[in-house]
Amino acid sequence: MTTLFDYLLRCGDTDLILSHRLSQWVGHAPAIEEELAIGNTALDLLGQAQLWLNLAAAIANDGRDVDQLAYLRDAGQYRNVLLVEQPNGDFAHTLTRQFFFDSFHYLQLGELSKSKHSGVAAIAAKSIKEVSYHLRRSRDWVITLGDGSDESHRRMVAAVENLWSYTGELFEMDQIDDELLSAGIGADLSGLRKPWLREVSGTLAAAALDVPQNDWAQRGGKRGVHTEHLGFLLAEMQFLQRAYPNATW
Repeated sequence: MTTLFDYLLRCGDTDLILSHRLSQWVGHAPAIEEELAIGNTALDLLGQAQLWLNLAAAIANDGRDVDQLAYLRDAGQYRNVLLVEQPNGDFAHTLTRQFFFDSFHYLQLGELSKSKHSGVAAIAAKSIKEVSYHLRRSRDWVITLGDGSDESHRRMVAAVENLWSYTGELFEMDQIDDELLSAGIGADLSGLRKPWLREVSGTLAAAALDVPQNDWAQRGGKRGVHTEHLGFLLAEMQFLQRAYPNATW
């Protein structure tokens, strides 16, 4: 059960941290339509995080509820992939990060929807409906910005190059992944790399962007080793819960 708990944290934490990153655009998006779209995507991911962390709390059965898991852990106890904690940067960086993750997320949820664990399968089946929209939207924006003006193209080139090294961790398999795959619960992440690369390569080609040839990957988030960005994000995200412990509406 400990292995499953850690696995669920990886799913929930990744959604939670990306949700918070996207929420930072509220009030700053370049157009009202994007304000609404980014906010809705953030809410979708927050809802998915709640489902994963609720299941994790039930598995752990140690007295912690979903809010305590979400807001009362230190940075080293989070298991999100490094890609989602990277700063928003400009709009090109945010949409590139989103597209890289959405392309993976859609494939991952497709595999998890076939899980032998009924709770995992149910969450994945519900979430993939939302993520299919996330992917269509981020794919369209990558093409629009990449094949747009000289300035938008330049920014997209920089975003792809800066974020590419964080994509390799998405497909990393460790002991936890191997155990749950053998049990018929988890997904074969390494097997998702080829279909992900086909999706990404096709989209980047349509956007007049090159696929980076650098295969070196940043790793550590799934084990609790994070970039300096996560600590600042958590200080913002957790402030209310830590300032007013156990507060209720």
